[in-house]
Amino acid sequence: MSKLPKEHKFLDLSDYGRPIAKIIANALKHTNFTPIHVTISFIISGLIGIWCILEGYYWLAAFFLILKSILDAADGELARVKQKPSYTGRFLDSVADIVLNALIFISIWYISDTAFWICLLAFLGLQLQGTLYNYYYVILRNKFDGDTTSRVFENDTPIALPGEKQQHVNTLFALYKLLYGSFDKTIYMLDSNADQGKILPTWLMTCISTFGLGFQLLIIAIMLILELKAFILPFFLIYTLMVFVFIGIRKVFY
Repeated sequence: MSKLPKEHKFLDLSDYGRPIAKIIANALKHTNFTPIHVTISFIISGLIGIWCILEGYYWLAAFFLILKSILDAADGELARVKQKPSYTGRFLDSVADIVLNALIFISIWYISDTAFWICLLAFLGLQLQGTLYNYYYVILRNKFDGDTTSRVFENDTPIALPGEKQQHVNTLFALYKLLYGSFDKTIYMLDSNADQGKILPTWLMTCISTFGLGFQLLIIAIMLILELKAFILPFFLIYTLMVFVFIGIRKVFY
């Protein structure tokens, strides 16, 4: 099921792995593999990518970071084709993402001699970027009866869906709130009326999709290959300024 009707679909620059992710999901549709298994596989891919960064194998690091991005899309696709959405998978995915993001940035800091305060601020900026993208995208999906496991505001612990345990949902949701709560509150504080505004145009959503994790990992991969490791963390720190640009455009025009 498509997340958006045809007239509101946009070119998602962070979702380049979706075609391969669909192939993987369809190949696993009639197997015992679950979306959780695919999530675990992207965690492993991300960890291998981090090890490659530390060892200086930048081409391999790029490969595993991109593979991680593809598998990150494949777990959701598999949940859709098996018709087994779950909050366990939704929050495990998010918790794994932020932990891997932190480890990726720490590994880049380690190999690039960048000041640690730049690493810290760049990581916070990276997460703020991703939060804004998800915020606007979930609002857009909810306007058109999108998937039910993603909500504009994650305030209350959801009720477990059939096939999952409430205890797992409770634990992962608590971790999600701990790790993402401050970013959600910051974006909400900056643009609390976004859900009451007009539908964002496709061109703007495409621009904002550069904040998506898939595109962020692609930028990291390319910069590693080009031996620009010293510029990765400063780039994401500076690019965070676009958060305020996009919010300003939304408030003024939409």
